[in-house]
Amino acid sequence: MRTQLRPPTVATQPPAINSWSLTYLWRELVARQQTLAWFGLALWLAMLPTLLAWGLDERTLREANVWTKPLKFMASVGLFSLTTAWFVGLLAPKRRDTALVRVVVVVIIATGLFEVAYITWQAAWAQASHYNASTVLHQVMYALMGLGALLLTATQPLLAWQIWRDGRSQVPSVWREAVLIGLVATFVLGAGVGGLLGGLQPPDGAGLPVVGWHISGGDLRPAHFLGIHAQQFIPLVGALLAGAVLRHARLGLWLFVGAYTVLWTWAVQAGLAGQPPAPPAFMQLLT
Repeated sequence: MRTQLRPPTVATQPPAINSWSLTYLWRELVARQQTLAWFGLALWLAMLPTLLAWGLDERTLREANVWTKPLKFMASVGLFSLTTAWFVGLLAPKRRDTALVRVVVVVIIATGLFEVAYITWQAAWAQASHYNASTVLHQVMYALMGLGALLLTATQPLLAWQIWRDGRSQVPSVWREAVLIGLVATFVLGAGVGGLLGGLQPPDGAGLPVVGWHISGGDLRPAHFLGIHAQQFIPLVGALLAGAVLRHARLGLWLFVGAYTVLWTWAVQAGLAGQPPAPPAFMQLLT
């Protein structure tokens, strides 16, 4: 008797969250948007030699190591690219390579690479990339960085519109809604405070470890961080709510969005004031 061989089965659903691995995540990223996935990974790999330079180079700029800013921008733009690549996967497969998606990809890579390259070049010469008006060239480059940051965040509502129009129908509604809100908030909150930050230099000094923020007032960088990383925080909460299959998941999502917006508003006020105002009520309850 001959034994008939069965063709291999193909999984129609992704594995459960607790079975995810780095290999699975990378394969998913490449399948969703290969170019952005490789670009984000390249920026994270570029952090390795930059970390070596940070450890060996003792030069400082405004009391911070000259390589601190390039490291932060490599990490942030890399995460921005990888997150965008993942969200492209919410589109129907045939809509992942449209002209609008290609525009999103090209703009992110062009603006992100320009920002990181210029900041790293200035760090190598121990010169400031931001708020540098020492020459006309530096003024022009600073203005171009501001334009680049605006275009970078503007890709997110463009992607949100495409997901809203051509998104996969099997995506849980609360997760899809969280992604749409997060992408729009990234532009509204991130670019909104970015315009203010461009004209208000943070205080001198090292500030908090790693991030370098000053929480005593006059520093808009915490608000800018909340705005830019709404791209991750809000969708993450939506994914957790969708995974928990809560009865009032949508209400929970909007409560989080409201609290997040209040926290961002407080951070903006603190950044514009000499002394930070009282924290929001929900933060006082946590403390």
